[in-house]
Amino acid sequence: MSFILKPVDTVENISPEDFKKNYLDARRPLIIKGLTKTWPAREKWTTDYLKEIAGDVEVSLMDNSKADPSKPINASVAKMKFGDYLDLIKSKPTELRIFFFNLFKHAPQLVNDIVVPKDLMGGFIESMPAMFFGGSNSVTFLHYDIDLPHLFHTHFGGRKQIILFDNKWKKRLYCIPNATYALEDYDVANPDFEKFPALKGVEGYEVFLEHGDTLFMPTGMWHWMKYLDGSFSLSLRAWDASLSRKVQSVFNLAVKGGLDSVLKMVFKTPYAKYRERLAVRYAENAMAKHQPQK
Repeated sequence: MSFILKPVDTVENISPEDFKKNYLDARRPLIIKGLTKTWPAREKWTTDYLKEIAGDVEVSLMDNSKADPSKPINASVAKMKFGDYLDLIKSKPTELRIFFFNLFKHAPQLVNDIVVPKDLMGGFIESMPAMFFGGSNSVTFLHYDIDLPHLFHTHFGGRKQIILFDNKWKKRLYCIPNATYALEDYDVANPDFEKFPALKGVEGYEVFLEHGDTLFMPTGMWHWMKYLDGSFSLSLRAWDASLSRKVQSVFNLAVKGGLDSVLKMVFKTPYAKYRERLAVRYAENAMAKHQPQK
């Protein structure tokens, strides 16, 4: 069994007018296969090259296990030299992954290897290019980005599966209250509709990225990712033009980020279990009311 998933529109290139009308303003995802054709990074960024320029940097690692309720979200399970980690993901499958790593801080020359697509939209947060690395079979849990940016997510060195949902489905996805992530007890790739009935009928998108592909994800879009090969991605982030979205971003960072982490560390498992029960109740209520309206 699966969600009701459809493919994402795919283009080689796109005009700024078409992009703004049909994807940015419409809040629809898009794969742009030719966006990186002029980037030096497309050919230059191999694991051997990244190991050469930053192999001695110590990195924090996450895995596929359910988050510890006593720790902040994305707490690390181990540390390793970056070069050793790159060797690991290229040699065998592993659940270990690196989440939101600013490699540019350690190797600022990397900025010369990319071209920020300012012709398509403005508002790019150029001080925060984020990189993500994963071994074959490692998974990024279902969530949406807390500060609500638009994302241009480019993949390198292998294949990646991504499942996307519009934000209107968040209650049906068992969104944890006061958080930007979902209940981690179901398999997004193969959901159990008997145990989690609110998931039945949820609609989304399925994407398979290959080397050099760029996925545009509009603000607030839920995403789950699985590395099919040991590989890595770069996310370029851009603010939405609306003031209301910026205000919501600040609120999320303060309440759904800072306050949530404090409450988790203070109340630990009882708080986590209470929120999971609320997530189930809200999801089943939304299902009973046939929400969201299509």
